[in-house]
Amino acid sequence: MKKKIFITQKLVGNIESFLEKHGFIVETFEKDRIITKNELIKRASDTDALICLLSNKIDREVIDNLKKCKIIANYAVGYNNIDVEYAKSKNIVVTNTPEVLTDATADIAVALILACARRFHEGNKMMRQGKFKGWKPSLLLGYDIKDKTIGIIGAGRIGSEAAIRMKAFKTKIIYYSRSRNYKLEKKTNAKRVSLNYLLKNADIISIHVPLTEKTYHMLNKENLSLLKESAIVVNTSRGEVVEEKFLIELLKKNKIFAAGFDVYENEPNVNPELLKLNNVFLLPHIGSATFETRTKMALLAAQNVAEVLKGNKPLTPV
Repeated sequence: MKKKIFITQKLVGNIESFLEKHGFIVETFEKDRIITKNELIKRASDTDALICLLSNKIDREVIDNLKKCKIIANYAVGYNNIDVEYAKSKNIVVTNTPEVLTDATADIAVALILACARRFHEGNKMMRQGKFKGWKPSLLLGYDIKDKTIGIIGAGRIGSEAAIRMKAFKTKIIYYSRSRNYKLEKKTNAKRVSLNYLLKNADIISIHVPLTEKTYHMLNKENLSLLKESAIVVNTSRGEVVEEKFLIELLKKNKIFAAGFDVYENEPNVNPELLKLNNVFLLPHIGSATFETRTKMALLAAQNVAEVLKGNKPLTPV
């Protein structure tokens, strides 16, 4: 009997054809929305493999209903949406899609930094509202990037690439990470520092840590108060890493200069206070959203599934 694969939403690229060529039956959730838990359980209960999104909560209840499943392939580098340990206890392999989205996400981090430093949101809003009346010496003054100190929180693949890109702007790089990154130090002359030192001394902070129990609200009321009034904070990792309400208070009171968001604490819900602020730049979680990257992510997820269902080791196990 052919093995069945269920995909929780239509992905970029034709991975259905790739999987069917390997002899698998592929079913995809047809609607252009997030599948509900009940729908997921009903559709995937007899599947041999599940390809899911970061927005799909794969908890114990879902896992208990995956009666035949051998692999859960997450279409993301993060996997905080999956109860990984419980899946392992059920002999279900969990995989993710690292490396293929590194460059695209690092690019977005840099884009947010530039947008915040040079007040792109306010400029775009001014133009669209027809309020530009001509050049003025003090119109929308921002900050140079050159000679600033860039603080990288989480010097993994994406954080390192963001740092390398920012070094090209003639900046100083400092970073906070669980372990020392010798390659990053060699390429950028970066210095590893404590989190509090970074928050107190960096002009621009870019967040690149995964969401874990230890990183949940890593940036909170206590340490966010260390930021300079001229500081810029950019988050392209996970919204829950930042205690968002306290960052919003700093932005409202102009205690920091600006912030750029690609992720949110209660995603997909966005705190309505953010929508009122001119000193924020908001993106809808598009860090990996390029044709090339999303296609590679889908293919890697499919390759992981194919290998496991053939009895081989996965390419990128969690």
